[in-house]
Amino acid sequence: MRPIRIFWILAVAGSFACGTEPTSSDSSPLPSVGQVSSANYTRIDLGTLGGDVSDAQAINNAGQVVGSSFTAGNTAVHAFLWYRGVMRDLGTLGGASSFASDINATGQIVGESQAANGELHAFLWENGVMRDLGTLGGSLSRARGINNQGKVVGWGLTAGGSTRAFLWDNGVMTRLNITPFARAFAINAGLIVGDHRNSEHPPQAFVLKNGAVIGLGTFGGTRSLAADVNLEGKVVGWANTASGAERAFLWQNGEMRNLGTLGGKGSIATGISPLGHVVGFSNTSSGASHGFLWQNGVMSDLGPGAPSDINRAGWIVGILQNSSGSNRATLWKPISE
Repeated sequence: MRPIRIFWILAVAGSFACGTEPTSSDSSPLPSVGQVSSANYTRIDLGTLGGDVSDAQAINNAGQVVGSSFTAGNTAVHAFLWYRGVMRDLGTLGGASSFASDINATGQIVGESQAANGELHAFLWENGVMRDLGTLGGSLSRARGINNQGKVVGWGLTAGGSTRAFLWDNGVMTRLNITPFARAFAINAGLIVGDHRNSEHPPQAFVLKNGAVIGLGTFGGTRSLAADVNLEGKVVGWANTASGAERAFLWQNGEMRNLGTLGGKGSIATGISPLGHVVGFSNTSSGASHGFLWQNGVMSDLGPGAPSDINRAGWIVGILQNSSGSNRATLWKPISE
Protein backbone atom coordinates (compact mmCIF):
# COMPACT_ATOMS: atom_id res chain seq x y z
CA MET A 1 0.00 0.00 0.00
CA ARG A 2 1.14 2.66 0.14
CA PRO A 3 -0.72 5.59 -0.66
CA ILE A 4 -0.27 8.28 1.89
CA ARG A 5 3.35 9.01 2.71
CA ILE A 6 3.06 9.54 6.45
CA PHE A 7 6.77 10.35 6.61
CA TRP A 8 6.14 13.54 4.63
CA ILE A 9 2.97 14.42 6.53
CA LEU A 10 4.27 14.09 10.08
CA ALA A 11 8.03 14.49 9.82
CA VAL A 12 9.26 16.83 7.45
CA ALA A 13 21.77 -4.22 6.23
CA GLY A 14 20.40 -7.65 6.11
CA SER A 15 22.16 -10.89 5.05
CA PHE A 16 19.34 -12.11 2.79
CA ALA A 17 17.91 -11.32 -0.62
CA CYS A 18 14.21 -10.48 -0.52
CA GLY A 19 13.28 -12.89 -3.25
CA THR A 20 14.66 -15.88 -1.35
CA GLU A 21 12.88 -15.30 1.97
CA PRO A 22 9.63 -17.00 3.03
CA THR A 23 7.04 -14.75 1.46
CA SER A 24 3.51 -15.73 2.41
CA SER A 25 1.70 -16.99 5.45
CA ASP A 26 -1.20 -18.28 3.35
CA SER A 27 0.06 -21.87 3.57
CA SER A 28 0.69 -21.64 7.33
CA PRO A 29 -1.40 -18.71 8.56
CA LEU A 30 -0.29 -16.63 11.51
CA PRO A 31 -2.97 -16.10 14.19
CA SER A 32 -5.57 -13.55 13.13
CA VAL A 33 -6.41 -10.62 15.38
CA GLY A 34 -9.76 -10.42 17.15
CA GLN A 35 -11.53 -7.45 18.76
CA VAL A 36 -8.76 -5.26 20.11
CA SER A 37 -7.69 -2.18 22.02
CA SER A 38 -4.29 -0.55 22.36
CA ALA A 39 -3.56 -2.94 25.25
CA ASN A 40 -3.66 -5.89 22.85
CA TYR A 41 -0.49 -4.81 21.06
CA THR A 42 3.23 -4.74 21.67
CA ARG A 43 4.76 -1.69 19.98
CA ILE A 44 8.16 -2.32 18.44
CA ASP A 45 10.40 0.58 17.38
CA LEU A 46 12.00 -0.61 14.14
CA GLY A 47 14.88 1.83 14.46
CA THR A 48 16.52 3.98 11.79
CA LEU A 49 19.37 3.97 9.29
CA GLY A 50 21.42 6.18 11.60
CA GLY A 51 19.25 9.29 11.70
CA ASP A 52 16.53 10.41 14.08
CA VAL A 53 13.35 9.79 12.07
CA SER A 54 11.88 6.83 10.16
CA ASP A 55 8.50 5.70 8.86
CA ALA A 56 7.06 2.34 7.86
CA GLN A 57 4.80 2.22 4.83
CA ALA A 58 3.94 -1.41 4.09
CA ILE A 59 4.18 -4.97 5.40
CA ASN A 60 3.67 -8.31 3.63
CA ASN A 61 2.37 -11.56 5.09
CA ALA A 62 5.90 -12.75 5.82
CA GLY A 63 6.46 -9.78 8.14
CA GLN A 64 8.82 -7.89 5.85
CA VAL A 65 8.43 -4.13 6.35
CA VAL A 66 9.43 -1.29 4.04
CA GLY A 67 9.64 2.43 4.55
CA SER A 68 12.11 5.28 4.72
CA SER A 69 14.59 6.63 7.25
CA PHE A 70 17.00 9.48 7.69
CA THR A 71 20.60 8.33 7.49
CA ALA A 72 23.36 9.52 9.85
CA GLY A 73 23.43 13.28 10.09
CA ASN A 74 19.77 13.58 9.03
CA THR A 75 20.79 14.99 5.65
CA ALA A 76 19.38 12.24 3.42
CA VAL A 77 16.49 9.78 3.46
CA HIS A 78 16.91 6.18 2.24
CA ALA A 79 14.43 3.40 1.61
CA PHE A 80 14.72 0.44 3.94
CA LEU A 81 13.67 -3.19 4.28
CA TRP A 82 13.17 -4.45 7.85
CA TYR A 83 12.93 -8.15 8.63
CA ARG A 84 13.39 -10.04 11.89
CA GLY A 85 15.06 -7.14 13.66
CA VAL A 86 17.42 -6.09 10.86
CA MET A 87 16.94 -2.85 8.90
CA ARG A 88 18.61 -2.91 5.49
CA ASP A 89 19.46 0.24 3.51
CA LEU A 90 18.20 -0.21 -0.05
CA GLY A 91 20.37 2.57 -1.44
CA THR A 92 19.37 4.94 -4.23
CA LEU A 93 19.40 5.31 -8.02
CA GLY A 94 22.53 7.42 -7.75
CA GLY A 95 21.11 10.47 -6.02
CA ALA A 96 20.82 11.44 -2.36
CA SER A 97 17.49 10.00 -1.30
CA SER A 98 15.00 7.18 -1.81
CA PHE A 99 11.56 6.26 -0.43
CA ALA A 100 9.94 2.80 -0.30
CA SER A 101 6.16 2.57 -0.63
CA ASP A 102 5.10 -1.07 -1.02
CA ILE A 103 6.24 -4.70 -0.93
CA ASN A 104 4.57 -7.78 -2.41
CA ALA A 105 4.49 -11.43 -1.38
CA THR A 106 7.71 -12.26 -3.24
CA GLY A 107 9.67 -9.42 -1.62
CA GLN A 108 9.70 -7.03 -4.57
CA ILE A 109 9.76 -3.42 -3.34
CA VAL A 110 8.69 -0.24 -5.11
CA GLY A 111 9.08 3.46 -4.41
CA GLU A 112 10.95 6.41 -5.82
CA SER A 113 14.54 7.60 -5.68
CA GLN A 114 16.65 10.48 -6.83
CA ALA A 115 18.72 9.58 -9.85
CA ALA A 116 22.23 10.91 -10.40
CA ASN A 117 20.79 13.90 -12.29
CA GLY A 118 18.60 14.82 -9.32
CA GLU A 119 15.30 13.70 -10.87
CA LEU A 120 12.94 11.56 -8.81
CA HIS A 121 12.21 8.26 -10.57
CA ALA A 122 10.07 5.23 -9.72
CA PHE A 123 12.07 2.12 -8.79
CA LEU A 124 11.65 -1.62 -8.39
CA TRP A 125 14.03 -3.30 -5.93
CA GLU A 126 14.59 -7.05 -5.87
CA ASN A 127 17.45 -9.38 -4.97
CA GLY A 128 19.64 -6.48 -3.93
CA VAL A 129 19.24 -4.46 -7.13
CA MET A 130 17.32 -1.17 -7.49
CA ARG A 131 15.96 -0.73 -11.02
CA ASP A 132 14.95 2.62 -12.54
CA LEU A 133 11.47 2.23 -14.04
CA GLY A 134 11.75 5.42 -16.08
CA THR A 135 9.11 8.12 -16.55
CA LEU A 136 6.19 9.04 -18.79
CA GLY A 137 8.40 11.52 -20.63
CA GLY A 138 8.75 14.10 -17.88
CA SER A 139 11.23 14.50 -15.04
CA LEU A 140 9.27 12.78 -12.25
CA SER A 141 7.72 9.38 -11.51
CA ARG A 142 6.56 7.75 -8.28
CA ALA A 143 5.77 4.05 -7.76
CA ARG A 144 3.23 3.47 -5.01
CA GLY A 145 1.83 -0.05 -5.34
CA ILE A 146 2.85 -3.52 -6.54
CA ASN A 147 0.81 -6.73 -6.77
CA ASN A 148 2.03 -10.30 -6.39
CA GLN A 149 2.55 -10.60 -10.17
CA GLY A 150 5.07 -7.73 -10.11
CA LYS A 151 2.81 -5.15 -11.78
CA VAL A 152 3.54 -1.65 -10.51
CA VAL A 153 1.33 1.44 -10.38
CA GLY A 154 2.02 5.06 -9.59
CA TRP A 155 2.10 8.35 -11.39
CA GLY A 156 4.48 10.69 -13.17
CA LEU A 157 4.83 13.78 -15.30
CA THR A 158 4.45 13.66 -19.06
CA ALA A 159 6.66 15.68 -21.39
CA GLY A 160 3.91 18.31 -21.39
CA GLY A 161 3.83 18.51 -17.59
CA SER A 162 0.57 16.63 -16.95
CA THR A 163 0.28 14.28 -13.97
CA ARG A 164 -0.80 10.88 -15.24
CA ALA A 165 -1.22 7.48 -13.60
CA PHE A 166 0.85 4.59 -14.96
CA LEU A 167 1.03 0.82 -14.99
CA TRP A 168 4.48 -0.75 -15.27
CA ASP A 169 4.46 -4.36 -16.40
CA ASN A 170 7.30 -6.55 -17.63
CA GLY A 171 9.63 -3.66 -18.40
CA VAL A 172 7.11 -1.31 -20.00
CA MET A 173 5.55 1.78 -18.37
CA THR A 174 2.14 2.57 -19.85
CA ARG A 175 0.12 5.72 -19.24
CA LEU A 176 -3.33 4.82 -17.98
CA ASN A 177 -6.28 6.27 -19.85
CA ILE A 178 -7.90 8.21 -17.04
CA THR A 179 -7.77 12.04 -16.91
CA PRO A 180 -5.00 14.62 -17.44
CA PHE A 181 -4.52 14.57 -13.65
CA ALA A 182 -4.52 11.08 -12.14
CA ARG A 183 -2.55 9.20 -9.50
CA ALA A 184 -2.57 5.45 -8.87
CA PHE A 185 -1.85 4.20 -5.36
CA ALA A 186 -2.52 0.46 -5.32
CA ILE A 187 -3.23 -2.57 -7.52
CA ASN A 188 -4.88 -5.87 -6.63
CA ALA A 189 -7.63 -8.23 -7.75
CA GLY A 190 -7.54 -6.76 -11.26
CA LEU A 191 -8.29 -3.27 -9.87
CA ILE A 192 -6.19 -0.11 -9.84
CA VAL A 193 -7.19 2.60 -7.36
CA GLY A 194 -6.23 6.21 -6.77
CA ASP A 195 -7.58 9.69 -7.39
CA HIS A 196 -8.23 11.82 -10.47
CA ARG A 197 -9.40 15.32 -11.32
CA ASN A 198 -11.41 16.63 -14.24
CA SER A 199 -13.28 19.81 -15.19
CA GLU A 200 -16.25 18.76 -13.07
CA HIS A 201 -14.58 18.11 -9.72
CA PRO A 202 -11.35 18.32 -7.66
CA PRO A 203 -9.36 15.09 -7.13
CA GLN A 204 -11.69 12.22 -6.26
CA ALA A 205 -11.26 8.49 -5.73
CA PHE A 206 -11.48 6.09 -8.64
CA VAL A 207 -11.36 2.37 -9.34
CA LEU A 208 -10.05 1.27 -12.74
CA LYS A 209 -11.58 -2.07 -13.74
CA ASN A 210 -11.15 -3.65 -17.18
CA GLY A 211 -10.20 -0.28 -18.62
CA ALA A 212 -13.30 1.47 -17.27
CA VAL A 213 -13.01 4.25 -14.67
CA ILE A 214 -15.45 4.04 -11.76
CA GLY A 215 -15.73 7.28 -9.79
CA LEU A 216 -16.33 6.63 -6.10
CA GLY A 217 -17.59 10.10 -5.25
CA THR A 218 -17.64 11.58 -1.74
CA PHE A 219 -19.79 11.78 1.40
CA GLY A 220 -21.27 15.08 0.26
CA GLY A 221 -18.02 17.01 -0.04
CA THR A 222 -15.71 17.67 -2.97
CA ARG A 223 -12.64 15.42 -2.50
CA SER A 224 -11.79 11.77 -1.94
CA LEU A 225 -8.87 9.37 -2.40
CA ALA A 226 -8.66 5.58 -2.76
CA ALA A 227 -5.55 4.43 -0.91
CA ASP A 228 -5.49 0.64 -0.98
CA VAL A 229 -7.23 -2.45 -2.37
CA ASN A 230 -6.98 -6.04 -1.15
CA LEU A 231 -7.17 -9.41 -2.91
CA GLU A 232 -10.97 -9.44 -2.53
CA GLY A 233 -11.30 -6.12 -4.35
CA LYS A 234 -12.23 -4.16 -1.22
CA VAL A 235 -11.04 -0.55 -1.42
CA VAL A 236 -10.26 1.90 1.40
CA GLY A 237 -9.41 5.56 1.58
CA TRP A 238 -11.08 8.79 2.65
CA ALA A 239 -13.78 11.15 1.39
CA ASN A 240 -14.99 14.59 2.45
CA THR A 241 -18.32 15.22 4.08
CA ALA A 242 -20.39 18.31 3.23
CA SER A 243 -18.64 20.14 6.08
CA GLY A 244 -15.23 19.31 4.61
CA ALA A 245 -14.22 16.73 7.22
CA GLU A 246 -12.39 13.62 6.02
CA ARG A 247 -13.99 10.26 6.73
CA ALA A 248 -12.43 6.83 6.24
CA PHE A 249 -14.35 4.63 3.81
CA LEU A 250 -14.62 1.01 2.72
CA TRP A 251 -15.87 0.49 -0.85
CA GLN A 252 -17.09 -2.88 -2.06
CA ASN A 253 -19.67 -4.09 -4.56
CA GLY A 254 -20.30 -0.54 -5.72
CA GLU A 255 -21.10 0.87 -2.27
CA MET A 256 -19.00 3.26 -0.18
CA ARG A 257 -19.32 2.81 3.59
CA ASN A 258 -18.46 5.56 6.08
CA LEU A 259 -16.31 3.92 8.79
CA GLY A 260 -16.85 6.74 11.27
CA THR A 261 -14.29 8.20 13.67
CA LEU A 262 -12.86 7.68 17.14
CA GLY A 263 -15.14 10.40 18.44
CA GLY A 264 -13.64 13.36 16.62
CA LYS A 265 -14.35 15.07 13.31
CA GLY A 266 -12.15 13.19 10.86
CA SER A 267 -10.58 9.84 9.93
CA ILE A 268 -8.41 8.49 7.10
CA ALA A 269 -8.04 4.83 6.09
CA THR A 270 -4.60 3.92 4.80
CA GLY A 271 -4.49 0.12 4.45
CA ILE A 272 -6.58 -3.05 4.30
CA SER A 273 -5.53 -6.62 5.03
CA PRO A 274 -6.38 -9.77 3.01
CA LEU A 275 -9.05 -10.43 5.68
CA GLY A 276 -10.69 -7.03 5.23
CA HIS A 277 -9.34 -5.42 8.41
CA VAL A 278 -8.77 -1.68 7.91
CA VAL A 279 -6.20 0.61 9.55
CA GLY A 280 -5.72 4.34 9.55
CA PHE A 281 -5.87 7.29 11.91
CA SER A 282 -8.64 9.43 13.35
CA ASN A 283 -9.35 12.34 15.66
CA THR A 284 -10.58 11.44 19.12
CA SER A 285 -13.17 13.48 21.01
CA SER A 286 -10.32 15.49 22.56
CA GLY A 287 -8.92 16.32 19.12
CA ALA A 288 -5.87 14.03 19.41
CA SER A 289 -4.84 11.89 16.45
CA HIS A 290 -4.87 8.13 17.19
CA GLY A 291 -4.44 5.05 15.09
CA PHE A 292 -7.40 2.78 14.51
CA LEU A 293 -8.24 -0.76 13.51
CA TRP A 294 -11.67 -1.30 11.94
CA GLN A 295 -13.09 -4.81 11.73
CA ASN A 296 -16.53 -6.38 11.91
CA GLY A 297 -18.13 -2.95 11.92
CA VAL A 298 -16.17 -1.69 14.95
CA MET A 299 -13.43 0.98 14.97
CA SER A 300 -10.96 0.28 17.81
CA ASP A 301 -8.59 2.89 19.24
CA LEU A 302 -4.92 1.87 18.97
CA GLY A 303 -3.68 4.92 20.83
CA PRO A 304 -1.24 7.57 19.55
CA GLY A 305 0.39 6.92 16.19
CA ALA A 306 -0.41 6.71 12.50
CA PRO A 307 -0.75 3.17 11.04
CA SER A 308 -0.21 2.75 7.30
CA ASP A 309 -0.66 -0.97 6.56
CA ILE A 310 -1.76 -4.32 8.02
CA ASN A 311 -1.01 -7.91 7.01
CA ARG A 312 -2.98 -11.15 7.26
CA ALA A 313 -1.76 -11.83 10.81
CA GLY A 314 -2.96 -8.44 12.02
CA TRP A 315 0.56 -6.99 12.25
CA ILE A 316 0.29 -3.23 11.74
CA VAL A 317 3.02 -0.82 10.67
CA GLY A 318 3.23 2.96 10.63
CA ILE A 319 4.82 5.65 12.78
CA LEU A 320 4.78 6.49 16.46
CA GLN A 321 6.49 9.31 18.29
CA ASN A 322 9.14 8.08 20.72
CA SER A 323 10.03 9.50 24.12
CA SER A 324 12.48 11.92 22.49
CA GLY A 325 9.77 13.37 20.26
CA SER A 326 11.00 11.75 17.02
CA ASN A 327 8.69 9.91 14.65
CA ARG A 328 9.83 6.29 14.29
CA ALA A 329 8.84 3.36 12.11
CA THR A 330 6.77 1.13 14.38
CA LEU A 331 5.29 -2.35 14.34
CA TRP A 332 2.11 -2.99 16.33
CA LYS A 333 2.25 -6.74 17.01
CA PRO A 334 -0.79 -8.48 18.51
CA ILE A 335 -0.18 -10.01 21.92
CA SER A 336 -0.99 -13.73 21.79
CA GLU A 337 -3.93 -14.67 23.95
